[in-house]
Amino acid sequence: MQRHTLAKLITLTLGAIASLAAQDLTITNARIIGPNATVIDNGSIVVRGGKIVSVTPGISPATRGQIIDAKGMTAMPGFIDAHKHINTGPDEKAQMQSLLEAGYTTVLSGGGPAEGNITLRDHINSGLINGPRIIPSGSLRLNQHTPESARAEIRKMAAMGIKFTGEIALTPEPGPTEKEMEVLRAVVDEGKKAGVLIQVHAVSSPAMMAAVEAGVPLLVHLPNKDWVSKEDAKKLAGSGTKILATIGFGAPVFGVFANDNKPRFRNGKAWPESIDGGVRLGEEAGYMPVNARTVWDAGAILGYCTDTTYDAKAGLEHELKSFNLMFSMQDMVKLMGPNTASYIQMGDQLGTLEPGKLADLILLDGNPMEGYWNWLKTKVVVKGGVVVVDKR
Repeated sequence: MQRHTLAKLITLTLGAIASLAAQDLTITNARIIGPNATVIDNGSIVVRGGKIVSVTPGISPATRGQIIDAKGMTAMPGFIDAHKHINTGPDEKAQMQSLLEAGYTTVLSGGGPAEGNITLRDHINSGLINGPRIIPSGSLRLNQHTPESARAEIRKMAAMGIKFTGEIALTPEPGPTEKEMEVLRAVVDEGKKAGVLIQVHAVSSPAMMAAVEAGVPLLVHLPNKDWVSKEDAKKLAGSGTKILATIGFGAPVFGVFANDNKPRFRNGKAWPESIDGGVRLGEEAGYMPVNARTVWDAGAILGYCTDTTYDAKAGLEHELKSFNLMFSMQDMVKLMGPNTASYIQMGDQLGTLEPGKLADLILLDGNPMEGYWNWLKTKVVVKGGVVVVDKR
């Protein structure tokens, strides 16, 4: 037993040392997608100590460390999924690898036991498995708590180092009860005191606005039960509450679970009958894209997530296809980059390729400004200056 434990410790230590030693690199000959979707047609990115030190046209005079010749590929920020249900388990190695290969470098857990989220994060950080940066969260159900017990749960999360709750559900129709709101207001207040950000699952306009009025800072989904009015969108934007899309909710999936050309909901069951809490005949497929555009045009901070549990690349494709209905590629660069980084409270570290930020980036075999399909061609993934995927 002692020998096994020692061997495991040595393996983890060597993995951590190897990661730390591989954080100086230079990427050359890359098309670079910069802030506000500006483009450098052929440029270089220099990374030192896991951070970007320069982004320049042509060949940088500061070239050092490992050299990656992008050979005309495109560099853009690593993808961030701000709400995906993940946890430790027997399949974690394959699941985390698939997320990396799809281009994700950071994932905020959507919920589940906080202990499992922490374990998964630690498995990745120690080098036991390869994976994106994991931000753990802790679950809390309003209907299982009084205001006092809910406050205690928030304090417990804070003591564990948890900075986000998982999604806290509000009754969508006809809207949350006063009992729910009493507990939620206590949770929001305690979260401010303890340094825990409160995330709410509000999938109707009444629930969304109740959350906004309670001072909730983060909403994990747009409403999928009704249309968001321009007035409510302006209130959302004015409140500073940030919101995620999951814009593909309700849109049928093809070829993910079986190649039989039958539409399925994202759980693999028949569409539209199996849509969670479905409205009528798949109307959710229309509500989400239109609501996304409505809140975007009102000036709200709209970010990206998948929520889905199926294949990482398939989930990415499904969301990007759905965004393509209502958003330009320039919009999507902002939405998936700085907006989502802002949602997870890492806007100063992630979301754009700029000096001083963490070197989280991907190299795509194609031009993402031409269409979303080129966002699916990830060849190289760099996380914190470390090359974690190389499929050249």
